[in-house]
Amino acid sequence: MPGVTAEAPLTGSEFARLMDRLGGFEPAPRVVVGLSGGGDSVALALLLNRWVAGQGGELLALTVDHGLRPESAAEAEAVGRSMAALGIAHRILRWDGGKPAGGIQAAARAARHRLLADACAAEGILHLALAHHRDDQAETVLLRLARGSGVDGLAGMTAIRAEGSVRVLRPLLEVPHGRLLATCRAAGAAWIEDPSNENPRYARARLRAARGLLAAEGLDAERLGETARRAGRARAALEAVTASLLAEAAAVYPEGWIALDPAALCAAPEEIALRALGRCLAVVGGGAHPVRDEAVERLHAEIAAGRLRGRTLAGCRVLCRRGQVMIAREPEAVADRLVAAPGRRVLWDRRFAVTPAAGRDSPVTVARLGEGGWREVVAAMPAARGLDLHPAVRESLPSLWSGGCLVAVPHLGFPCGSDAGGQPPTDAATFSPVSPLGRPAFPVVSRGDSII
Repeated sequence: MPGVTAEAPLTGSEFARLMDRLGGFEPAPRVVVGLSGGGDSVALALLLNRWVAGQGGELLALTVDHGLRPESAAEAEAVGRSMAALGIAHRILRWDGGKPAGGIQAAARAARHRLLADACAAEGILHLALAHHRDDQAETVLLRLARGSGVDGLAGMTAIRAEGSVRVLRPLLEVPHGRLLATCRAAGAAWIEDPSNENPRYARARLRAARGLLAAEGLDAERLGETARRAGRARAALEAVTASLLAEAAAVYPEGWIALDPAALCAAPEEIALRALGRCLAVVGGGAHPVRDEAVERLHAEIAAGRLRGRTLAGCRVLCRRGQVMIAREPEAVADRLVAAPGRRVLWDRRFAVTPAAGRDSPVTVARLGEGGWREVVAAMPAARGLDLHPAVRESLPSLWSGGCLVAVPHLGFPCGSDAGGQPPTDAATFSPVSPLGRPAFPVVSRGDSII
Protein backbone atom coordinates (compact mmCIF):
# COMPACT_ATOMS: atom_id res chain seq x y z
CA MET A 1 0.00 0.00 0.00
CA PRO A 2 1.84 3.08 -1.26
CA GLY A 3 2.71 5.81 1.19
CA VAL A 4 2.40 3.60 4.29
CA THR A 5 5.39 2.30 6.25
CA ALA A 6 5.78 -1.49 6.32
CA GLU A 7 5.69 -1.40 10.14
CA ALA A 8 2.41 0.53 10.49
CA PRO A 9 -0.53 -1.51 11.82
CA LEU A 10 -3.32 -2.15 9.34
CA THR A 11 -6.25 0.06 10.25
CA GLY A 12 -9.88 -1.01 10.39
CA SER A 13 -10.79 1.28 7.48
CA GLU A 14 -7.99 -0.13 5.31
CA PHE A 15 -9.15 -3.67 6.06
CA ALA A 16 -12.77 -2.75 5.33
CA ARG A 17 -11.72 -1.54 1.87
CA LEU A 18 -9.93 -4.83 1.26
CA MET A 19 -13.07 -6.74 2.26
CA ASP A 20 -15.22 -4.50 0.06
CA ARG A 21 -13.17 -5.63 -2.93
CA LEU A 22 -14.16 -9.21 -2.26
CA GLY A 23 -17.86 -8.36 -2.13
CA GLY A 24 -20.73 -10.81 -2.17
CA PHE A 25 -21.45 -10.97 1.57
CA GLU A 26 -24.87 -11.67 2.94
CA PRO A 27 -26.33 -9.50 5.75
CA ALA A 28 -24.75 -10.43 9.09
CA PRO A 29 -22.13 -12.67 7.45
CA ARG A 30 -20.70 -15.72 9.19
CA VAL A 31 -16.99 -16.20 8.47
CA VAL A 32 -14.39 -18.83 9.37
CA VAL A 33 -10.75 -17.79 9.73
CA GLY A 34 -8.05 -20.41 9.36
CA LEU A 35 -5.87 -19.74 12.38
CA SER A 36 -2.40 -21.28 12.56
CA GLY A 37 -1.39 -19.14 15.52
CA GLY A 38 1.27 -17.35 13.49
CA GLY A 39 1.38 -13.56 13.37
CA ASP A 40 -0.34 -13.34 9.99
CA SER A 41 -3.37 -15.40 10.94
CA VAL A 42 -3.66 -13.79 14.38
CA ALA A 43 -3.70 -10.36 12.69
CA LEU A 44 -6.39 -11.54 10.29
CA ALA A 45 -8.48 -12.86 13.19
CA LEU A 46 -8.19 -9.48 14.95
CA LEU A 47 -9.16 -7.56 11.84
CA LEU A 48 -11.99 -9.89 10.90
CA ASN A 49 -13.38 -9.82 14.42
CA ARG A 50 -13.83 -6.06 14.22
CA TRP A 51 -15.16 -6.17 10.66
CA VAL A 52 -17.66 -8.96 11.34
CA ALA A 53 -18.90 -7.22 14.49
CA GLY A 54 -19.54 -4.09 12.42
CA GLN A 55 -21.63 -6.18 10.01
CA GLY A 56 -23.62 -7.83 12.80
CA GLY A 57 -22.14 -11.21 11.86
CA GLU A 58 -20.14 -13.99 13.55
CA LEU A 59 -16.54 -15.16 13.39
CA LEU A 60 -15.30 -18.68 14.06
CA ALA A 61 -11.56 -19.37 14.28
CA LEU A 62 -10.41 -22.88 13.37
CA THR A 63 -6.95 -24.24 14.12
CA VAL A 64 -5.73 -27.44 12.47
CA ASP A 65 -3.44 -29.56 14.64
CA HIS A 66 -1.48 -31.65 12.15
CA GLY A 67 0.22 -33.63 14.90
CA LEU A 68 3.58 -33.32 13.14
CA ARG A 69 5.44 -31.91 16.16
CA PRO A 70 5.16 -33.03 19.81
CA GLU A 71 4.25 -29.52 20.92
CA SER A 72 1.54 -28.92 18.29
CA ALA A 73 -1.39 -29.94 20.51
CA ALA A 74 -0.30 -27.62 23.31
CA GLU A 75 0.21 -24.79 20.82
CA ALA A 76 -3.29 -25.28 19.41
CA GLU A 77 -4.73 -25.14 22.93
CA ALA A 78 -2.77 -21.94 23.60
CA VAL A 79 -4.17 -20.40 20.44
CA GLY A 80 -7.65 -21.28 21.68
CA ARG A 81 -7.04 -19.55 25.00
CA SER A 82 -5.81 -16.41 23.24
CA MET A 83 -8.95 -16.36 21.09
CA ALA A 84 -11.14 -16.85 24.17
CA ALA A 85 -9.50 -13.78 25.73
CA LEU A 86 -10.51 -11.82 22.62
CA GLY A 87 -14.05 -13.17 22.68
CA ILE A 88 -13.57 -15.10 19.43
CA ALA A 89 -15.15 -18.56 19.14
CA HIS A 90 -12.48 -21.18 18.46
CA ARG A 91 -12.25 -24.87 17.65
CA ILE A 92 -9.38 -27.28 17.01
CA LEU A 93 -9.47 -29.68 14.07
CA ARG A 94 -7.09 -32.64 14.22
CA TRP A 95 -5.43 -34.44 11.35
CA ASP A 96 -5.72 -38.01 12.54
CA GLY A 97 -4.38 -41.17 10.94
CA GLY A 98 -1.04 -42.05 9.41
CA LYS A 99 1.23 -39.43 7.88
CA PRO A 100 3.15 -39.94 4.62
CA ALA A 101 6.91 -40.47 4.69
CA GLY A 102 7.45 -38.00 1.83
CA GLY A 103 5.80 -34.82 0.59
CA ILE A 104 4.68 -34.00 4.10
CA GLN A 105 4.09 -30.28 3.50
CA ALA A 106 1.84 -30.95 0.50
CA ALA A 107 -0.04 -33.62 2.44
CA ALA A 108 -0.45 -31.28 5.41
CA ARG A 109 -1.84 -28.54 3.13
CA ALA A 110 -4.30 -31.01 1.60
CA ALA A 111 -5.41 -32.18 5.04
CA ARG A 112 -5.80 -28.60 6.29
CA HIS A 113 -7.78 -27.73 3.18
CA ARG A 114 -10.13 -30.68 3.65
CA LEU A 115 -10.65 -30.18 7.39
CA LEU A 116 -11.37 -26.45 7.09
CA ALA A 117 -13.73 -26.88 4.12
CA ASP A 118 -15.58 -29.74 5.81
CA ALA A 119 -15.97 -27.69 8.99
CA CYS A 120 -17.36 -24.75 7.01
CA ALA A 121 -19.87 -27.02 5.29
CA ALA A 122 -20.90 -28.62 8.60
CA GLU A 123 -21.50 -25.17 10.13
CA GLY A 124 -23.30 -23.85 7.05
CA ILE A 125 -20.69 -21.08 6.71
CA LEU A 126 -19.96 -19.77 3.20
CA HIS A 127 -16.73 -17.84 3.75
CA LEU A 128 -13.30 -19.20 4.71
CA ALA A 129 -10.68 -16.47 5.20
CA LEU A 130 -6.96 -17.23 5.02
CA ALA A 131 -4.04 -14.99 5.94
CA HIS A 132 -1.73 -15.30 2.94
CA HIS A 133 -0.07 -11.92 2.40
CA ARG A 134 2.13 -10.08 -0.09
CA ASP A 135 5.33 -11.90 0.90
CA ASP A 136 3.59 -15.28 0.55
CA GLN A 137 2.38 -14.21 -2.89
CA ALA A 138 5.91 -13.26 -3.95
CA GLU A 139 7.25 -16.65 -2.83
CA THR A 140 4.46 -18.43 -4.70
CA VAL A 141 5.28 -16.59 -7.93
CA LEU A 142 8.99 -17.43 -7.57
CA LEU A 143 8.30 -21.09 -6.86
CA ARG A 144 6.04 -21.39 -9.88
CA LEU A 145 8.48 -19.50 -12.07
CA ALA A 146 11.15 -22.02 -11.06
CA ARG A 147 8.82 -24.85 -12.11
CA GLY A 148 8.22 -23.36 -15.53
CA SER A 149 4.61 -22.34 -14.90
CA GLY A 150 2.69 -20.29 -17.42
CA VAL A 151 0.21 -17.48 -16.87
CA ASP A 152 -1.74 -19.35 -14.20
CA GLY A 153 1.34 -20.01 -12.10
CA LEU A 154 2.62 -16.46 -12.38
CA ALA A 155 -0.81 -15.23 -11.27
CA GLY A 156 0.03 -16.64 -7.84
CA MET A 157 -2.75 -17.13 -5.32
CA THR A 158 -6.32 -16.04 -5.82
CA ALA A 159 -8.04 -13.46 -3.65
CA ILE A 160 -11.37 -15.27 -4.10
CA ARG A 161 -11.90 -18.85 -5.14
CA ALA A 162 -14.94 -21.11 -5.10
CA GLU A 163 -14.29 -24.43 -3.38
CA GLY A 164 -17.54 -26.29 -3.64
CA SER A 165 -20.03 -24.46 -1.44
CA VAL A 166 -17.28 -22.44 0.30
CA ARG A 167 -15.69 -19.18 -0.83
CA VAL A 168 -11.99 -19.11 0.01
CA LEU A 169 -10.99 -15.50 0.71
CA ARG A 170 -7.52 -13.99 0.93
CA PRO A 171 -8.05 -10.30 1.73
CA LEU A 172 -4.41 -9.64 2.71
CA LEU A 173 -2.57 -10.42 -0.53
CA GLU A 174 -1.52 -6.77 -0.93
CA VAL A 175 -0.39 -6.37 2.70
CA PRO A 176 3.26 -6.84 3.73
CA HIS A 177 4.08 -9.34 6.47
CA GLY A 178 5.58 -6.56 8.61
CA ARG A 179 2.30 -4.66 8.80
CA LEU A 180 0.49 -7.75 10.06
CA LEU A 181 2.99 -8.28 12.85
CA ALA A 182 2.65 -4.58 13.70
CA THR A 183 -1.12 -5.09 13.88
CA CYS A 184 -0.62 -7.85 16.45
CA ARG A 185 1.78 -5.71 18.49
CA ALA A 186 -0.62 -2.77 18.50
CA ALA A 187 -3.35 -5.04 19.87
CA GLY A 188 -1.04 -6.68 22.42
CA ALA A 189 -1.67 -10.07 20.81
CA ALA A 190 0.99 -12.78 20.94
CA TRP A 191 1.69 -15.25 18.16
CA ILE A 192 3.60 -18.49 17.61
CA GLU A 193 6.58 -18.86 15.29
CA ASP A 194 6.53 -22.11 13.29
CA PRO A 195 10.10 -23.48 13.16
CA SER A 196 9.43 -25.06 9.75
CA ASN A 197 9.34 -21.53 8.32
CA GLU A 198 13.13 -21.39 8.70
CA ASN A 199 13.89 -25.02 7.84
CA PRO A 200 16.11 -25.08 4.72
CA ARG A 201 14.62 -28.46 3.77
CA TYR A 202 11.66 -26.54 2.39
CA ALA A 203 11.77 -24.39 -0.74
CA ARG A 204 9.85 -21.50 0.82
CA ALA A 205 12.33 -21.26 3.68
CA ARG A 206 15.23 -21.18 1.21
CA LEU A 207 13.54 -18.37 -0.71
CA ARG A 208 13.10 -16.38 2.51
CA ALA A 209 16.79 -16.76 3.25
CA ALA A 210 17.60 -15.36 -0.22
CA ARG A 211 15.10 -12.49 0.01
CA GLY A 212 17.73 -9.75 0.25
CA LEU A 213 19.67 -11.00 -2.76
CA LEU A 214 16.52 -11.31 -4.84
CA ALA A 215 15.33 -7.84 -3.88
CA ALA A 216 18.67 -6.37 -4.93
CA GLU A 217 18.00 -7.77 -8.42
CA GLY A 218 14.54 -6.22 -8.54
CA LEU A 219 12.62 -9.32 -7.44
CA ASP A 220 11.13 -7.85 -4.29
CA ALA A 221 7.66 -8.64 -2.96
CA GLU A 222 6.08 -5.52 -4.43
CA ARG A 223 7.39 -6.19 -7.94
CA LEU A 224 6.40 -9.86 -7.81
CA GLY A 225 2.96 -8.91 -6.54
CA GLU A 226 2.49 -6.65 -9.56
CA THR A 227 3.51 -9.54 -11.81
CA ALA A 228 0.85 -11.70 -10.15
CA ARG A 229 -1.79 -8.99 -10.58
CA ARG A 230 -1.12 -8.59 -14.31
CA ALA A 231 -0.92 -12.33 -14.91
CA GLY A 232 -4.17 -12.69 -12.99
CA ARG A 233 -5.86 -10.21 -15.29
CA ALA A 234 -4.75 -12.27 -18.29
CA ARG A 235 -5.88 -15.45 -16.63
CA ALA A 236 -9.36 -14.05 -15.98
CA ALA A 237 -9.75 -13.27 -19.70
CA LEU A 238 -8.56 -16.74 -20.70
CA GLU A 239 -10.93 -18.35 -18.20
CA ALA A 240 -13.88 -16.51 -19.72
CA VAL A 241 -13.07 -17.74 -23.23
CA THR A 242 -12.49 -21.27 -21.92
CA ALA A 243 -15.90 -21.24 -20.26
CA SER A 244 -17.49 -20.33 -23.60
CA LEU A 245 -15.74 -23.26 -25.31
CA LEU A 246 -16.85 -25.68 -22.60
CA ALA A 247 -20.44 -24.49 -22.93
CA GLU A 248 -20.27 -25.46 -26.61
CA ALA A 249 -18.13 -28.61 -26.46
CA ALA A 250 -18.77 -30.34 -23.12
CA ALA A 251 -21.69 -32.40 -21.85
CA VAL A 252 -21.65 -33.23 -18.13
CA TYR A 253 -23.48 -36.34 -16.96
CA PRO A 254 -24.96 -36.93 -13.49
CA GLU A 255 -22.89 -40.11 -13.05
CA GLY A 256 -19.77 -37.93 -12.94
CA TRP A 257 -18.32 -38.07 -16.46
CA ILE A 258 -17.90 -35.64 -19.34
CA ALA A 259 -18.22 -36.04 -23.11
CA LEU A 260 -16.28 -33.60 -25.28
CA ASP A 261 -16.86 -32.76 -28.92
CA PRO A 262 -13.38 -33.20 -30.46
CA ALA A 263 -14.21 -31.01 -33.48
CA ALA A 264 -15.12 -28.02 -31.31
CA LEU A 265 -12.11 -28.66 -29.09
CA CYS A 266 -9.64 -28.78 -31.98
CA ALA A 267 -11.16 -25.73 -33.69
CA ALA A 268 -10.36 -23.59 -30.64
CA PRO A 269 -6.98 -21.88 -30.10
CA GLU A 270 -4.59 -24.37 -28.57
CA GLU A 271 -4.24 -22.51 -25.26
CA ILE A 272 -8.02 -22.45 -24.79
CA ALA A 273 -8.38 -26.12 -25.76
CA LEU A 274 -5.65 -27.09 -23.29
CA ARG A 275 -7.39 -25.16 -20.54
CA ALA A 276 -10.70 -26.82 -21.37
CA LEU A 277 -9.12 -30.27 -21.20
CA GLY A 278 -7.43 -29.43 -17.91
CA ARG A 279 -10.70 -28.22 -16.39
CA CYS A 280 -12.51 -31.42 -17.44
CA LEU A 281 -9.77 -33.58 -15.95
CA ALA A 282 -9.87 -31.61 -12.68
CA VAL A 283 -13.66 -31.87 -12.45
CA VAL A 284 -13.93 -35.59 -13.17
CA GLY A 285 -10.78 -36.49 -11.25
CA GLY A 286 -11.89 -34.51 -8.23
CA GLY A 287 -8.94 -32.14 -8.49
CA ALA A 288 -6.95 -34.44 -6.20
CA HIS A 289 -4.24 -35.05 -8.80
CA PRO A 290 -2.41 -32.06 -10.34
CA VAL A 291 -2.75 -32.00 -14.13
CA ARG A 292 0.70 -31.54 -15.66
CA ASP A 293 0.92 -29.15 -18.61
CA GLU A 294 3.06 -31.58 -20.62
CA ALA A 295 0.57 -34.41 -20.16
CA VAL A 296 -2.38 -32.27 -21.25
CA GLU A 297 -0.41 -31.12 -24.29
CA ARG A 298 0.24 -34.74 -25.30
CA LEU A 299 -3.43 -35.58 -24.82
CA HIS A 300 -4.50 -32.64 -26.97
CA ALA A 301 -2.05 -33.65 -29.70
CA GLU A 302 -3.47 -37.18 -29.74
CA ILE A 303 -7.04 -35.90 -29.99
CA ALA A 304 -6.13 -33.41 -32.76
CA ALA A 305 -4.39 -36.17 -34.75
CA GLY A 306 -7.23 -38.64 -34.21
CA ARG A 307 -4.83 -41.00 -32.43
CA LEU A 308 -6.47 -41.21 -29.01
CA ARG A 309 -6.56 -44.87 -28.02
CA GLY A 310 -7.31 -44.37 -24.35
CA ARG A 311 -5.10 -43.30 -21.51
CA THR A 312 -5.09 -42.67 -17.76
CA LEU A 313 -4.38 -39.12 -16.62
CA ALA A 314 -4.97 -37.12 -13.41
CA GLY A 315 -7.14 -39.84 -11.87
CA CYS A 316 -9.25 -40.11 -15.04
CA ARG A 317 -9.69 -42.45 -17.95
CA VAL A 318 -9.75 -40.66 -21.30
CA LEU A 319 -10.95 -42.56 -24.37
CA CYS A 320 -12.88 -42.28 -27.60
CA ARG A 321 -16.50 -43.38 -27.46
CA ARG A 322 -19.00 -42.91 -30.25
CA GLY A 323 -17.08 -40.07 -31.82
CA GLN A 324 -16.72 -38.18 -28.54
CA VAL A 325 -13.83 -37.81 -26.11
CA MET A 326 -15.04 -39.45 -22.91
CA ILE A 327 -13.47 -38.44 -19.59
CA ALA A 328 -14.46 -40.72 -16.71
CA ARG A 329 -13.11 -41.28 -13.21
CA GLU A 330 -10.49 -44.00 -12.94
CA PRO A 331 -12.16 -46.50 -10.58
CA GLU A 332 -8.88 -47.78 -9.17
CA ALA A 333 -7.94 -44.24 -8.14
CA VAL A 334 -11.03 -43.82 -5.97
CA ALA A 335 -9.84 -44.57 -2.44
CA ASP A 336 -12.31 -42.43 -0.51
CA ARG A 337 -14.32 -44.33 2.12
CA LEU A 338 -16.49 -42.16 4.35
CA VAL A 339 -18.85 -43.08 7.16
CA ALA A 340 -22.10 -41.14 6.72
CA ALA A 341 -24.87 -40.85 9.29
CA PRO A 342 -28.52 -41.12 8.19
CA GLY A 343 -29.72 -37.83 6.75
CA ARG A 344 -26.25 -36.22 6.89
CA ARG A 345 -24.64 -34.95 3.69
CA VAL A 346 -20.99 -35.81 2.99
CA LEU A 347 -18.70 -34.82 0.12
CA TRP A 348 -17.31 -38.04 -1.32
CA ASP A 349 -14.25 -38.25 -3.59
CA ARG A 350 -14.40 -34.44 -3.88
CA ARG A 351 -17.09 -35.01 -6.54
CA PHE A 352 -20.39 -36.25 -5.11
CA ALA A 353 -22.68 -34.89 -2.41
CA VAL A 354 -24.04 -38.08 -0.81
CA THR A 355 -26.89 -38.14 1.72
CA PRO A 356 -28.02 -41.50 3.14
CA ALA A 357 -31.75 -41.79 3.72
CA ALA A 358 -32.81 -40.19 7.01
CA GLY A 359 -34.80 -43.31 7.84
CA ARG A 360 -31.79 -45.61 7.94
CA ASP A 361 -31.14 -47.25 11.30
CA SER A 362 -27.37 -46.77 11.36
CA PRO A 363 -24.49 -45.07 9.55
CA VAL A 364 -23.28 -46.45 6.22
CA THR A 365 -19.95 -46.42 4.45
CA VAL A 366 -19.76 -44.51 1.16
CA ALA A 367 -17.30 -46.11 -1.27
CA ARG A 368 -16.96 -46.81 -5.00
CA LEU A 369 -19.21 -49.49 -6.46
CA GLY A 370 -16.38 -51.44 -8.04
CA GLU A 371 -16.62 -54.49 -10.24
CA GLY A 372 -17.87 -56.71 -7.42
CA GLY A 373 -20.61 -54.25 -6.49
CA TRP A 374 -21.72 -54.03 -10.12
CA ARG A 375 -22.10 -57.82 -10.21
CA GLU A 376 -24.33 -57.61 -7.13
CA VAL A 377 -26.48 -54.95 -8.82
CA VAL A 378 -26.87 -57.06 -11.98
CA ALA A 379 -27.73 -60.16 -9.95
CA ALA A 380 -30.51 -58.28 -8.17
CA MET A 381 -31.58 -56.14 -11.14
CA PRO A 382 -30.88 -57.98 -14.44
CA ALA A 383 -32.25 -55.02 -16.40
CA ALA A 384 -29.21 -53.03 -15.26
CA ARG A 385 -27.19 -54.81 -17.95
CA GLY A 386 -28.98 -52.62 -20.47
CA LEU A 387 -27.80 -49.37 -18.91
CA ASP A 388 -25.59 -47.40 -21.29
CA LEU A 389 -22.75 -46.83 -18.81
CA HIS A 390 -19.10 -47.45 -19.54
CA PRO A 391 -17.48 -49.79 -16.97
CA ALA A 392 -15.25 -46.97 -15.70
CA VAL A 393 -18.33 -44.86 -14.97
CA ARG A 394 -20.41 -47.49 -13.22
CA GLU A 395 -17.53 -48.90 -11.17
CA SER A 396 -16.64 -45.44 -9.84
CA LEU A 397 -20.20 -44.58 -8.78
CA PRO A 398 -20.78 -43.75 -5.10
CA SER A 399 -22.44 -46.64 -3.30
CA LEU A 400 -23.57 -47.30 0.27
CA TRP A 401 -22.32 -50.29 2.24
CA SER A 402 -23.12 -51.71 5.66
CA GLY A 403 -21.37 -54.65 7.29
CA GLY A 404 -19.60 -55.41 4.04
CA CYS A 405 -22.91 -55.63 2.15
CA LEU A 406 -24.04 -53.34 -0.66
CA VAL A 407 -27.21 -51.54 0.46
CA ALA A 408 -27.72 -48.78 -2.14
CA VAL A 409 -26.47 -47.24 -5.38
CA PRO A 410 -28.56 -44.06 -5.80
CA HIS A 411 -27.67 -43.49 -9.46
CA LEU A 412 -28.82 -46.99 -10.43
CA GLY A 413 -32.01 -47.04 -8.37
CA PHE A 414 -30.63 -49.90 -6.31
CA PRO A 415 -32.25 -51.42 -4.37
CA CYS A 416 -35.21 -51.49 -6.71
CA GLY A 417 -38.65 -50.83 -5.27
CA SER A 418 -38.20 -50.52 -1.51
CA ASP A 419 -35.69 -50.96 1.24
CA ALA A 420 -35.90 -53.37 4.14
CA GLY A 421 -38.54 -51.21 5.84
CA GLY A 422 -40.89 -51.44 2.89
CA GLN A 423 -40.44 -47.77 1.89
CA PRO A 424 -38.90 -46.46 -1.35
CA PRO A 425 -35.18 -45.72 -0.78
CA THR A 426 -34.41 -42.03 -0.48
CA ASP A 427 -30.60 -42.13 -0.50
CA ALA A 428 -29.23 -39.31 -2.68
CA ALA A 429 -25.98 -38.77 -4.58
CA THR A 430 -25.49 -35.62 -6.66
CA PHE A 431 -22.50 -34.83 -8.87
CA SER A 432 -21.21 -31.72 -7.14
CA PRO A 433 -17.45 -31.48 -7.80
CA VAL A 434 -15.21 -29.25 -5.71
CA SER A 435 -13.68 -27.96 -8.94
CA PRO A 436 -16.52 -26.50 -11.03
CA LEU A 437 -16.32 -26.88 -14.80
CA GLY A 438 -16.92 -23.19 -15.39
CA ARG A 439 -14.64 -21.51 -12.86
CA PRO A 440 -16.07 -18.12 -11.88
CA ALA A 441 -14.12 -15.09 -13.09
CA PHE A 442 -13.83 -13.41 -9.70
CA PRO A 443 -12.54 -9.84 -9.44
CA VAL A 444 -8.76 -9.93 -9.55
CA VAL A 445 -6.44 -8.76 -6.81
CA SER A 446 -4.07 -11.64 -7.50
CA ARG A 447 -5.06 -14.99 -8.90
CA GLY A 448 -3.91 -18.57 -9.18
CA ASP A 449 -4.34 -21.97 -7.63
CA SER A 450 -4.68 -22.43 -3.90
CA ILE A 451 -1.85 -23.26 -1.52
CA ILE A 452 -4.15 -23.82 1.43
